[in-house]
Amino acid sequence: MGLVLHSPEGVPYRFDPGSLCLELLPTGGPGAYARYEVLHEPANLAVWAARSRLRPAPSIEVTEAELAAAKELRAALWRMAVDRAHGRAPRPRDAAVVNEAASRPPLPVRLRQDGGRGWARGWGPGATGTQLLSTVARDAVDLFGGPYAHRIRECASDDCRLVFVDTSRPGRRRWCSMERCGNRHKVRALRARREEGE
Repeated sequence: MGLVLHSPEGVPYRFDPGSLCLELLPTGGPGAYARYEVLHEPANLAVWAARSRLRPAPSIEVTEAELAAAKELRAALWRMAVDRAHGRAPRPRDAAVVNEAASRPPLPVRLRQDGGRGWARGWGPGATGTQLLSTVARDAVDLFGGPYAHRIRECASDDCRLVFVDTSRPGRRRWCSMERCGNRHKVRALRARREEGE
């Protein structure tokens, strides 16, 4: 599980935020996150869904209004995740955005003959963006209202703001990715020790 992101230098690395709702955050967002924006048109949201942990992804048709709703939900999730990572309760407006999206019908899931997970047919040519957002919002309700809410963390690197839920057994995850921020921390610590030794 997880996403393949790219560092500012263009180096790919794997990032597993631990939940579907947090996978939406690296697609951009408000303020400083706007420079990472990838949801420029409705089809981009369907592409994100296909790369998310909704595998196998359903065929999704997204409208302009649904894309705008996705950005509103994403902004609320950003604030909620950062607030929770710093021990603050969610803001009422952000909780209302999540609850509104979660109140809609989600993507219709089904158990396949082989025992795997699939998506039910009979909802037109494809699922809707509203159903996708409901599924994401319901995941957020489960996360922020569940047993792992206290394990939502912000990456410990000074120049990284990625947010994840620490699902590790000991609950000591500090980095968005050991491959990127964790490794950079190790290199810096090694350099600092060498300089102290000199």
